[in-house]
Amino acid sequence: MSAGFDAIVEHEPAVHTTATVTLVEGPTFCVSGTLGDMDAGSPQGLFFRDTRVISDWRLRLDDRLPHELTVLSGDPYSTTFVSRVPPRGSETEVLLERRRYVGEGMREDLHLRNLGNRPVSLVLSLHVGADFADLFDVKENRLQSRGEVSATPQDSSLSLALKAGKGERGVRVTAAGARAKPDRLEFSISLPAHGEWRTTVLVQPSVDGQEFTGTFPTEAEVSDSSPARRMRAWREAAPRVGEIEDPELRRTLRRSVEDLGALRIFDPQHPENVAVAAGAPWFMALFGRDSLLASYMALPLDPGLALGTLQTLARAQGSTVDPQTEEQPGRILHETRFGLDFPLARGGGSVYYGTADATPLFVVMLGELRRWGIAPEAVDALLPHADRALEWIEQYGDRDGDGFVEYHRMTEDGLLNQGWKDSFDGVNFADGRLAQSPIALCEVQAYVYAAYVVRSHFAHETGDMAAVEHWAQRAASLKQAFNEQFWLPDRGWFAIGLDRDKRPIDSLASNMGHCLWTGIVDEDKAAQVAERLLSPEMFTGWGIRTLASSMGAYNPMSYHNGSVWPHDNAIVATGLMRYGFVEEAQRVATGILDAAEAFGGRLPELFCGFDRSEYEAPLPYPTSCSPQAWAAAAPVQLMRALLRLDPWMSHRQVWVAPAWPERYGRLHVHNLPLAGGRAELWVNGGSTRLDGLADDVEVILQPRRPLAAAPSHRRSSAPPPAGPGAVEAGE
Repeated sequence: MSAGFDAIVEHEPAVHTTATVTLVEGPTFCVSGTLGDMDAGSPQGLFFRDTRVISDWRLRLDDRLPHELTVLSGDPYSTTFVSRVPPRGSETEVLLERRRYVGEGMREDLHLRNLGNRPVSLVLSLHVGADFADLFDVKENRLQSRGEVSATPQDSSLSLALKAGKGERGVRVTAAGARAKPDRLEFSISLPAHGEWRTTVLVQPSVDGQEFTGTFPTEAEVSDSSPARRMRAWREAAPRVGEIEDPELRRTLRRSVEDLGALRIFDPQHPENVAVAAGAPWFMALFGRDSLLASYMALPLDPGLALGTLQTLARAQGSTVDPQTEEQPGRILHETRFGLDFPLARGGGSVYYGTADATPLFVVMLGELRRWGIAPEAVDALLPHADRALEWIEQYGDRDGDGFVEYHRMTEDGLLNQGWKDSFDGVNFADGRLAQSPIALCEVQAYVYAAYVVRSHFAHETGDMAAVEHWAQRAASLKQAFNEQFWLPDRGWFAIGLDRDKRPIDSLASNMGHCLWTGIVDEDKAAQVAERLLSPEMFTGWGIRTLASSMGAYNPMSYHNGSVWPHDNAIVATGLMRYGFVEEAQRVATGILDAAEAFGGRLPELFCGFDRSEYEAPLPYPTSCSPQAWAAAAPVQLMRALLRLDPWMSHRQVWVAPAWPERYGRLHVHNLPLAGGRAELWVNGGSTRLDGLADDVEVILQPRRPLAAAPSHRRSSAPPPAGPGAVEAGE
């Protein structure tokens, strides 16, 4: 990924969040208080490429703190702070507006209005500071000195700079009519009765001597900026819910559309590609696993988002062995960063590869694009990258040749756990003991199984029957071994993984729901899996916990050991529906959608795993990202699962057989991207209609049954669809 990514994210404070305002655009994001000020002693500031370039930003009028009135949320990159300067004695009252735009720096338009009938004179001071701290040092409150920051005031401009090792970071703050001092800009203002005053403050960061002019220059209209144009285009192209009887579900779906549009990232060097960042504010970067799963769940909104994500990841696919970054040939990255310090990639790198699941998920997503019929030539062009990913699975992922993919970090700076539960204590035994790596996670084997199935289907399309049989056999062998070695018959669930001694890690966790999603679970075990996932120790009423309440490491306020993650639940619900557990899937889906209602329509990254009977609303997790990509995509995926909507465009077929809960009433969706066109879907009780598709596309209004095994050219002349949703037609 290039260093010049642009992204946008909308700010609309959700219920339960702290009193901060977050704006994001590209490599820039800003976190401030609701007055508009930024406090260096808190996780606030203006950040550019993972460095806090403004740590102190305080506006005072005659050394007085304005009184906050309101925050007017705008687009993802802008907002307006409105406050007042109350009169003292016979003074008049003054209204202050601070309109802020974020993009490769910051622009802040200041507007003072004298509301009284007497003139007033005052001094406006804008206190400015920069510590150039690393993003994660700020987030985790572990600030440390990186050297002496130099301050250079000159006329109406204040420049701050820091040299750290071979890198240099700087920022210049400029405003017409200002007097620059080492720590602030000052303005002497005289306002006549009912008079006004305006100025614009520009914040321009620099990296290694290169200064950025900003996305919102004063000489151009904000509506003509690239972020504004992109957001308008997204809203116009996104599907629209024309009718739905449940207003809260409508609000949640609208919020998902807005947030996913806001979390897109754009590479100026490849403007034809659009990917998705992990989440705001702290993870506005490309993540392998997060971006892949989020774009998968967003397929009904914009299939092109998944294609752009794959193309972007393919450009950074591993090509060499580097223990410092854990890069290996064919491996898909875990995370990208651009600050002076990136502890996961020592030696000045910006990419870290330490993840076990992104590489098979890359192949799985390519199969999904084939099923949706998206850009066949572009998908074919990515097939060599999929083959390199499969080579990584077999040459590097399977460390000991037992057929399972394990992870074990190559450097002490790397992640200890390298699945989606990547906290240090996220993988543990039933008694609470931490598992020791190398670890083979159950869901990683499920993703690998799906990758093998996908590759067999690609081979079938080209008539390469030897390759069909090879990959089908690899899938079948893995499925058999998985069900033999991961299944715990005395417990009735799958182990979360195998530890370094090949012992089953016997905790009851949500991971096995991902195994339902890909179809690796034998049908004779699926009912017990579903029962466990919906048991009181796992299902809170709001969603399925990451870890059962009966486990030794359970903590409902932990990150991965008892919390509820919306994306996790969306994948599990899809898996339940795949195996025919309709009622169970509906319970999970409606629980998560109820939680979304409680959070004002915007699901956070995760929330606490307390039972629904304990509190009237789900309790927030303190440092959860919001908006976050796969949480924003979760309602879209849940809706698709409830509609049982699945295309198979290589055979010009679309299945749709809604298991739509009665509580949501009628549904009418416009502008649904499907089969290379735009469709309209109506659901009303037992009646379903899908219009707008090409005449040669067959619409099948019945559910599909799960695959019993991996495809083989000996089983049928045409294979079933590839991908996690792969099922055969008919009952």
